[in-house]
Amino acid sequence: MSWHGHLTLDYRLDGARTIAHDRHHGPLRVLQRLYPEGDAICHHVLVHPPGGIVGGDVLDIDARLAPGSHAVITTPGATRFYRSAGPEAVQNLKAQLAEGARLEWLPLETIAYQDSIALNKMRFELAPGAEMMGWDVVALGLPAADQAFEACSHPHGRFTQEIELPGVWLERGTVRSTDKLLLDSPLGWAGHRVMGTLWLASGAAMSRTRRESLLESARSIHTTHTLATTAGSTSPHEQVVVVRVLSEKVEPLMNLLTQIWGAWRQEAWQLPPCPPRIWRM
Repeated sequence: MSWHGHLTLDYRLDGARTIAHDRHHGPLRVLQRLYPEGDAICHHVLVHPPGGIVGGDVLDIDARLAPGSHAVITTPGATRFYRSAGPEAVQNLKAQLAEGARLEWLPLETIAYQDSIALNKMRFELAPGAEMMGWDVVALGLPAADQAFEACSHPHGRFTQEIELPGVWLERGTVRSTDKLLLDSPLGWAGHRVMGTLWLASGAAMSRTRRESLLESARSIHTTHTLATTAGSTSPHEQVVVVRVLSEKVEPLMNLLTQIWGAWRQEAWQLPPCPPRIWRM
């Protein structure tokens, strides 16, 4: 039996307060909205009670941010794509940001289990004046538990990730458990099994000076980190800056991305970092 979960999140300003309305169908929920930074920024934690996504499951998340609203969305634990007997498991996020809105999409890591067949798709539509920060962390298998991301049964596993800012940036790639060239080549994952991507995007072009300042801020952190040799940052378009990191484990990679996110938050929005409390539980 497969699940189809659908969650709609609507954020808007009520005076100086960002309020949120959510509607759900199936096994996808939010915890109560939280305001650790005051009324202007709404923190939401998404929960998936079944605990994992299996073949045939489809989870759809639609987030809409009205002008001036600001939302921080995270999860209490890893998103887990379990082994599939054949059908694809899908998580699909679509976020629309109106002028002046801000979104921070900060879920914890996604784990693709041995023989999972998964699609994790994200699309962010930003109006001029809107901005967002987001990250995506993918862990292939559970090597520490002797469950590597490798072919174990039929069908073989694969994980497809798609991150899209329409007309600005499209990142789409598929990793197959049988593709040792991609997984182990120095031009691919280089033997690592965790990859993280962090980005800051704007609905309009950022000045060259601003982009270079954001990149310098990121580089000042990742060039002195323990993952310095597998981290890099760039600006593939005048509306986005991106950091990418490879790691053997999730924890050091999340540590690095959290540091850069905090620095970007301060520089881009003059806001101190405020990690969601759920991360410490």
